[in-house]
Amino acid sequence: MENNFVFETPRLRARRIEPGDVDALHAVYGDAEAMRWVGDGQALSREGCEAWVGVSQRNYAMRGYGMFALLARAEPAEVIGFAGLVHPGGQAEAEIKYALRRAHWGRGLASEAAAALLSHGAQVHGLRRIIATVDPENLASQRVLLKAGLQRGELRRDPEDGSLTQYFVWQAPGAGPAPG
Repeated sequence: MENNFVFETPRLRARRIEPGDVDALHAVYGDAEAMRWVGDGQALSREGCEAWVGVSQRNYAMRGYGMFALLARAEPAEVIGFAGLVHPGGQAEAEIKYALRRAHWGRGLASEAAAALLSHGAQVHGLRRIIATVDPENLASQRVLLKAGLQRGELRRDPEDGSLTQYFVWQAPGAGPAPG
């Protein structure tokens, strides 16, 4: 594997996000249809994507991981999406996140990236438990997580806005049972 790639799968290569990725970030996270299930459901502005590059650089420096650019091995110059392990709001547990350009949906690439992230998190960073959070109505993302090896956890209600979130959990082999 070349030095600038963090992990590879049969169809994908992942590398750290670089300042030149702002257009690719915006192509994914600026797409309102693609973002309807992410965060507050709003597309990111170009400025928000520029800020995200800085956040990613700080995460790499602090933890050694964060969000990564995904490139299709068949089209190595094109960033087709992003996936990574993050700690939103400073939460203790690493959380898996992913988003692809819509042209690449429905081909199993998100599940492939998610499974590789679990392995990478455990083998390279010693993570023993990784979570994911999904809108209960986002059945496609739930299938991605189950296929990647996470287990459905509990359904939680946000005390502030009353919204529901479906939790998923992955435990490294030998790490014990995965509590909700």
